Amino acid sequence: MKRFFRRISPKHAAQDFASQWRAETPYRWHILGVAMAMTFAIFMLFIPKSVRVAPAPPEVVYISTLDENRTDAEIIASNCANQKLKDDLEARLAQQEEARKEAYAALGRATFIDVDEMQAEIEAEQAAAKAAAEAAGEVGPSEKEVAQSVEEYCARAAG
Repeated sequence: MKRFFRRISPKHAAQDFASQWRAETPYRWHILGVAMAMTFAIFMLFIPKSVRVAPAPPEVVYISTLDENRTDAEIIASNCANQKLKDDLEARLAQQEEARKEAYAALGRATFIDVDEMQAEIEAEQAAAKAAAEAAGEVGPSEKEVAQSVEEYCARAAG
């Protein structure tokens, strides 16, 4: 058995192919074609057959907890109530952020870091970024203008 596997090796196969290719025969291209076809056939035996089918589109079910027959006034009132909740949450988050900044400033002062100078640098960077955004025309309405428009919207809905 060892003798059989010694005679079958990629090295000997390549040498045999090279010797046949170098020989001046009219069948050189036929030999190349057969060698390529056999290689392709062997590889095709090892590649598994798999057919991929496109998945079926999912069925979308819309669940609505809101009444479909709501009036515009009810929708606006709901929007205004949600906006008030959002504003309250943002105010609380701003207070927490301010308390965090104060705690870090106190820690900085306790460790002899010049907190005021750092705050001035931060404000200067923010002012420069705002000026660059305004120069590029990337600035939208101010927070005051947005708050006014929301208040006007809710006032108009109330009557």
